[in-house]
Amino acid sequence: GFQQQLESLKLFVVGAGAIGCEHLKNFAMMGVGCSSQGHITVTDMDTIEKSNLNRQFLFRSWDVTKMKSDTAAAAVKAMNSACSITSHQNRVGPDSENIYHDDFFEGLDLVANALDNVDARSYMDRRCVYYQKPLLESGTLGTKGNVQVVYPKLTESYSSSHDPPEKSIPICTLKNFPNAIEHTLQWARDCFEGLFTKSVETAKQYVTDSKFLERTMKQAGMLPVETLQAVRDTLVQNRPKTFDDCVAWARLEFQSQFTNQIKQLLFNFPPDQTTDSGQPFWSGPKRCPKAHEFSLDNPMHMDYVVAGANLQAEVYGIAGTRDRAKIAEILSKVAVPEFKPRSGVKIDLTESDAAASRNASADTDELSRIQATLPAPSSFAGIKLTPLDFEKDDDTNFHMDFIVAASNLRATNYSIEPANHHKSKLIAGKIIPAIATTTAAVSGLVGLELYKIAQGHNTLEAYKNGFLNLALPFFGFSEPISAPKQKFYDTE
Repeated sequence: GFQQQLESLKLFVVGAGAIGCEHLKNFAMMGVGCSSQGHITVTDMDTIEKSNLNRQFLFRSWDVTKMKSDTAAAAVKAMNSACSITSHQNRVGPDSENIYHDDFFEGLDLVANALDNVDARSYMDRRCVYYQKPLLESGTLGTKGNVQVVYPKLTESYSSSHDPPEKSIPICTLKNFPNAIEHTLQWARDCFEGLFTKSVETAKQYVTDSKFLERTMKQAGMLPVETLQAVRDTLVQNRPKTFDDCVAWARLEFQSQFTNQIKQLLFNFPPDQTTDSGQPFWSGPKRCPKAHEFSLDNPMHMDYVVAGANLQAEVYGIAGTRDRAKIAEILSKVAVPEFKPRSGVKIDLTESDAAASRNASADTDELSRIQATLPAPSSFAGIKLTPLDFEKDDDTNFHMDFIVAASNLRATNYSIEPANHHKSKLIAGKIIPAIATTTAAVSGLVGLELYKIAQGHNTLEAYKNGFLNLALPFFGFSEPISAPKQKFYDTE
């Protein structure tokens, strides 16, 4: 009967996280892979972390640091001892094709994805299309969830459709007119990337890649000037020899971002400025800013310098320190040049202004000047530069410390309520809390579609893609889009 069909299914579950745990529990309870013919293979290269325990219910506190796949497999075996299950610790991808090869896929009845990224999903989709195996695809985001059935020669594949791009914050809002903490956090993220990641990677390319200059000169608009300036700053002007230099750099960076740029903005648009129609310029979403005056006694000011100096030191392989008294002592000796706002500085007011500035053609004289001040790549042989990849979850690496300090300094420039470390991390890391109910609902819907595949349905009307949002609550089902058909002479 039908139960025997379920028991003799051979299934590949990719991922043993939130959705993977629910799938495995459901499949074991449904009796999938519970006969001598049937089998479940599960793979996940991740280990269990404490934060997983609130939604990945096959794991307990004593399982932390163990492999997810092994622990999940043992847990479902305890629920249904008849379940035949093997656990692997492999990442799916070209590197594991010697394990998940032709023979492995030929022996499968279907694949259930329980992944957390688009690249791995697309890879499994290509494999299933190639071997003509049904794929059950699902995902969640907060209260939202979706389930997609991919059936060979019947439905379109996962990679046939794409989500629309995320809405981004307008550049002029980020650069000059923030009005929400999200704006200052994005700005701080961009600063981190610009100072410690992109410019360092660019400088490394200048030193190691002989074609780098040639490629840079061919770029459009202001890119060649910006790129060479970043190289010059990283390798020449800002290159520290000692930790004292890193502290001095961080102090001058503070001055530039939170004092001088604000003074320049207020010079161009004074607080009492009016628009052509006589309305106040600083009104509505445009908040009139105030410049910061650096103080050793202000913890937020010190946070920025401590984090910035230590990150700069890490880039250049210099030993840093958390000793605030020592850093304050170095700061007392840093000379900060007097700033005078300049006339003729252009500030972009709209997106079209910002686009025009980016696309303006570079000044060839300026390009030549920058090139002339750049020593040859060979003179930097032996320099060790480490670009920093933003990692929000390590509280000892100064990454979030820098983001929080920079964001809150900018927020206080613009009278925006600052955010604490926790809230900043959620927004800057784009963390959307995972909800166990969503996972359970999505996995249940996958189970229903699995029943249909096991029954051997091969008409489009039988299958349903599901979309849900528990917050509304909304549950929608649609027939999968049919696979594209080509004509070869008279044969479809």
